[in-house]
Amino acid sequence: MSAQAAKPVLVVGGASGLGAAIVRALAVAGHDVTFTYRSSPAKAEALAAELAQAHPERTFAARPLDLSDRAAIERFCEEAEGESFYGYVHNAGQSADALAAMLDRDRAEDAMQVNFWSLTRIAKALVRGMIRARTGRIVAIGSVAALQANAGNAAYAATKGALIAYCRTLAIESAKRGVTVNVIAPGFIDTEMLAAYASHRAGIERQIPLGRFAAPAEVAALAAFLMGEGGTYITGAVLPVDGGLTAMMGIHRT
Repeated sequence: MSAQAAKPVLVVGGASGLGAAIVRALAVAGHDVTFTYRSSPAKAEALAAELAQAHPERTFAARPLDLSDRAAIERFCEEAEGESFYGYVHNAGQSADALAAMLDRDRAEDAMQVNFWSLTRIAKALVRGMIRARTGRIVAIGSVAALQANAGNAAYAATKGALIAYCRTLAIESAKRGVTVNVIAPGFIDTEMLAAYASHRAGIERQIPLGRFAAPAEVAALAAFLMGEGGTYITGAVLPVDGGLTAMMGIHRT
């Protein structure tokens, strides 16, 4: 992609883990990337500096944003409305593990704010510009937890299920204006977020047809693909990147 053809993309939650992999993949694909971080300014600035050195013809910027802070999101959106983003990747994943019958409303609402409501507000701010330009790409990071039930994941799955329903509706509402909206539904990714599963990892991997967790770059590659020419005719889709996990019946022969 030439410097003249650079298309700016916003990545929410891009300083580490899957988010950083997405930022790197978009940089390689030739995009200018603005990404947000919540609590790791040094890591975010280091990533921006690394990419600026590797891709001097591109523009990279790190901005603070706490998705749990509604007032901060409003301020961020007011600024973003004055910019022209071709693409938006929403990468947020706050857990709220509990059995469905023991759901804590406050914790569930906190997770819904981070994982879902922040998406709707930022998408509202950006999609208008995309519609005016008659081109744009929105990619939300969902989860296979919204597709297959998993004990203890009721609140988290609900936030990602709401995300899917919203994105599919936005996709059909904005399609005629050249905007595509898709959801990537990862399975288990080898990031710090899954450190809590370390003691169960071997058992989990035995249940994944490909036999391993995903590398962040393997999920990020799909986000970059959807932002490129290959994603032109894909919209309203929910795309699992899970090593075959959701394709497999959960009952094993003994």
